[in-house]
Amino acid sequence: MRVTKDTVVTLKYRVLDTDGNVIDDGKEPLVYLHGGYGGIFPRLEELIHDKAVGEKFTVKLQPEEAFGDYDENLVLVEDASLFPENIEVGMAFERVTEAGEEDVIYRITDIAEGKVVIDGNHPLAGQALVFEVEIAAVRPATAEERAHGHPHEG
Repeated sequence: MRVTKDTVVTLKYRVLDTDGNVIDDGKEPLVYLHGGYGGIFPRLEELIHDKAVGEKFTVKLQPEEAFGDYDENLVLVEDASLFPENIEVGMAFERVTEAGEEDVIYRITDIAEGKVVIDGNHPLAGQALVFEVEIAAVRPATAEERAHGHPHEG
């Protein structure tokens, strides 16, 4: 079976930086619903389309095709009094807009002199990434999976 719209695809993969360092070793396969449901990067989905089980490819995605360009405007310095006392570098939180809507996930990148630096960029923003991909399995999606926009494994 080939990868077409409304198929559930299982990928074996690895993600590397442009120097060949492993970013994600892909220990767990990636399972997604193919056909524009947002389960993977659009460029990867485009390259996977019409492939069959066992086919492999390697592709370099530019930042704008992966996690986006690094946005300096998403780096903020806030007063430490706005945070709980037990915060640590590396912690993440979701900032909510004044209207109560979900906003951006921020990571704490530095704490010093009563200030906290938070960064709303994805940790891999601004980086080109190399994906090594193998199509491991393809099956038709169920009506429920198509309706929900994602696979139901179980």
